[in-house]
Amino acid sequence: MVRTAWPGLAFDLTDGYTTSLCGKVKRFPARPIFLVTHIQAVTSADAAKQKKDTEAAEKEAPEVSVPADKQRALLVEGPTVLTAPLWEPAGGTARCKVVIDEEGKIAELDSGAQLCETVAWSQFRYKPTLKGGHPARVDTEVEVRFDPRK
Repeated sequence: MVRTAWPGLAFDLTDGYTTSLCGKVKRFPARPIFLVTHIQAVTSADAAKQKKDTEAAEKEAPEVSVPADKQRALLVEGPTVLTAPLWEPAGGTARCKVVIDEEGKIAELDSGAQLCETVAWSQFRYKPTLKGGHPARVDTEVEVRFDPRK
């Protein structure tokens, strides 16, 4: 893997990169690590297409901000209590900033908290929030409680 990630580097330099990467994996086990092997420049046509797609998505559904307690009442399914992860055995409560799409599913996680990253957000489903009679994207917080490990 190291030769694939950093080909042609001296062994001492590669060893430093490997040590740093292993340290980060041990410190933050739930966070994904991305290996970039190729970077390609974006052409103006690609940028224009991406801009059009973004603008179309923004026009389709307005975004509203809803307090966490009001959004909690719209929860259809999803765990609100989970077992604490191995690296945080005491548990606790995490307030995770999320964006809920028009269908009531979690579309984005805007929180950098490590406990928030361990939650299986695909299991959560909310009743769609309506604005002007049409479904809207919701910017809110979700509170998840982690029970202590035994």
